[in-house]
Amino acid sequence: MYIIGITGGIGSGKSTVARIFGLLGIPVYSADDAAKEIMVRDPVLVAQIREHFGPESYLADGSLHRKFISGIVFNDKAQLEVLNALVHPATIRHSEEWAARQQAPYVIKEAALMFETESFHHVDKVICVYSPEALRVHRVMKRDNITRNEVLARMHKQIDDRIKMKLADHVICNDEQQMVIPQVLALHQQFLATLK
Repeated sequence: MYIIGITGGIGSGKSTVARIFGLLGIPVYSADDAAKEIMVRDPVLVAQIREHFGPESYLADGSLHRKFISGIVFNDKAQLEVLNALVHPATIRHSEEWAARQQAPYVIKEAALMFETESFHHVDKVICVYSPEALRVHRVMKRDNITRNEVLARMHKQIDDRIKMKLADHVICNDEQQMVIPQVLALHQQFLATLK
């Protein structure tokens, strides 16, 4: 199965772009959503998280204690790397199993940390969704009801957009000046033509 990765900085609009591909009938895999599910459904991963971060990592109902985990990993880069080293391989395996079951010309895998985790090695092409930093900060503050400094702290945990754009095969500009849908349609047609 031909897999197109979509990535971009926080607040860039990658989920919006992925949804547009979905409306075109292309199956979309959200790595971030899948990771949340896998962290409670994959018994091996659950055991690894409990072992490393302690039994407080999960609540009595079996759900992940997000506030507890976030308090650890967002204040300690080494702990974040440990969590990523546990979760990302499980998510990559899950996405490959999911892709193999699809019946479309190609599939989309949306992942915020595609280059940071080297999961770009598991896709055929990468689209980077770009938005100016000021616009991204505004969007995330509004969406997550957090401060500017909190948004910037999250942004600094990701690779700079200029580097992502150089590493990507395609760039979609989501700056509220250029229309996004025509950019997606053009790439969709290009992918279909390539796969004929």
